[in-house]
Amino acid sequence: MELQALPSRIGQVRRIVSAHLRYWHLDSLIDRAALGVTELLTNVHLHAQPDKSCTVELELLLDRLTVSVRDHDPRLPVVEDIGKIAPLATEGRGLAMVAAMSESWGARPDGDRGKVVWFTLPTSVPSVAMPTRAPALVTAEQPARRLAGPAPARSAVAG
Repeated sequence: MELQALPSRIGQVRRIVSAHLRYWHLDSLIDRAALGVTELLTNVHLHAQPDKSCTVELELLLDRLTVSVRDHDPRLPVVEDIGKIAPLATEGRGLAMVAAMSESWGARPDGDRGKVVWFTLPTSVPSVAMPTRAPALVTAEQPARRLAGPAPARSAVAG
């Protein structure tokens, strides 16, 4: 879905993502996917230049869901060291939270069109819903692991 990453749209996108995951019978992923997409869209709203236009994509491939946000800003995100963020700070924890709640995440340049920031969630939920350690950032130099298999089920929802 294409949208302007404005605060008024972020809640709407969360509801669309949640509805889509219910349709795919992935109810157990709704909270984490909604949190992750909220953080990525908030980063577009706060940091992306020259505009706030972005695209949200959900991809279901074998045993993992990938949520990605593409924007027009070529600058890759920087994860703040959680220990250096003031305890009462209202910003700076978003990507650290995405890393903590996802199986993997990363950012890559998107040619001359900007960048893509993404995270994955396993579709089979282990007994402990949240991972005990944060996954490493996967960059363009370290491409994400791709699985062979049937074509992914993709969804592009007009927004």
